[in-house]
Amino acid sequence: MSLIEELTWRGMFHDAMPGTAEHLATNAPITGYIGFDPTAASLHIGNLATIMLLVHLQRAGHRPVALVGGATGMIGDPSGKSAERNLLDEATLRHNQAGIQAQLEKFLDFSEGPTGALVVNNYDWFKEIGFLGFLREVGKHLTVNYMMAKDSVKRRIGGEEGNDSSGISYTEFSYQLLQGYDFVHLNKTLNCTLQMGASDQWGNITTGTELIRRLANAEDREAKAYALTGQLITKADGTKYGKSETGTVWLDPALTSPYQFYQFFLNSADADAPRLIRVFTLLSEPEILAIEAEHALNPGLKTLQKALAKDVTIRVHSEAAFEAALAASQVLFGGGDFLALDEATLLDVFAGEIHVRVPLADAADMNVAVLLSEATDKQILPSRGEVRKLIQSNGISINREKVASPEVAVSDLALLHNKYLVVKKGKKHYLIEFV
Repeated sequence: MSLIEELTWRGMFHDAMPGTAEHLATNAPITGYIGFDPTAASLHIGNLATIMLLVHLQRAGHRPVALVGGATGMIGDPSGKSAERNLLDEATLRHNQAGIQAQLEKFLDFSEGPTGALVVNNYDWFKEIGFLGFLREVGKHLTVNYMMAKDSVKRRIGGEEGNDSSGISYTEFSYQLLQGYDFVHLNKTLNCTLQMGASDQWGNITTGTELIRRLANAEDREAKAYALTGQLITKADGTKYGKSETGTVWLDPALTSPYQFYQFFLNSADADAPRLIRVFTLLSEPEILAIEAEHALNPGLKTLQKALAKDVTIRVHSEAAFEAALAASQVLFGGGDFLALDEATLLDVFAGEIHVRVPLADAADMNVAVLLSEATDKQILPSRGEVRKLIQSNGISINREKVASPEVAVSDLALLHNKYLVVKKGKKHYLIEFV
């Protein structure tokens, strides 16, 4: 199956320049690249969809190049932005680039050979180019009219609804010229003939192909340059994909824990999951169709979402991280052992439950009846009498143990991580933290 055929059945293909399919078929292996913005120390779910374009490029027998925009990251891409972004210093960008490269190495094969992946940084060539030289040798080949015709520029200049009416600075206006030169440089140095990206990057990508064509004509030589874009990943309702209730879903476990990451995919809507499993996993079409058929028999079991969440969590994090996330996800409903959870995961698991903080000094002479009523502002039970009734009917457990008496001293209870108690009343859980 060709690259475009693979992307098409997965719902990932958006557009390509005429001749791209033929070029891929007759010139293998070709070199293709995608640029990544280093304005954060980690990539996120939206970037993962783009990474998968490079993964499929390599699986189709071609050479993937990931360009980390150390230079263009100092400028800022106006595509999809409503206002000027904050500019980062070189030290911050270098730190971010290191984190991004480590994440890319989880998905691409960087071994030696004609299809071995590369990571390049455009700061390495832009730092040697002077302003006057760039204008003379590159800038003269594209007209202002051509650059202003790009949708990303027109929206900002026009002050459309939702955009900053102050327009666009020369800094961001020049971004497409810089990104276009990236393609020129890689075309000359690595014989890179394909640039890929999300569909909102079409304007910047085609600037590169046009710049290559014009420079080649000016130098009386032939150069090949093609463009391919993937679909933007959105939810079934059309909203942007990749945000959770707590914000962006990152690939770095320090920013989004494996448990949170797993839960994000596990909680995918039935309307979204069929597309997500095609985009984010490498499962074959027959495998996915079989999973979907099984899911349809009993959607409540979330067979599709579980397969999706497992596959992506293992590839982004590890098998061990998936197993830990799975065990943690079973704590509330599947009888998993929360006593074995580390503190960060414990807080993740109980993030959606009532979390009550109690001064540790007040708990010294307190019994369970007081703790579960007045001390927790009656958020667990309204009175000591209600606590006694539930305890008599074996209706309350603390840290998995049934409470035998309302007179049990809080000081006799073993605290998780020296400060937490997990209370279960019926099917409801409460987290008490002593501060």
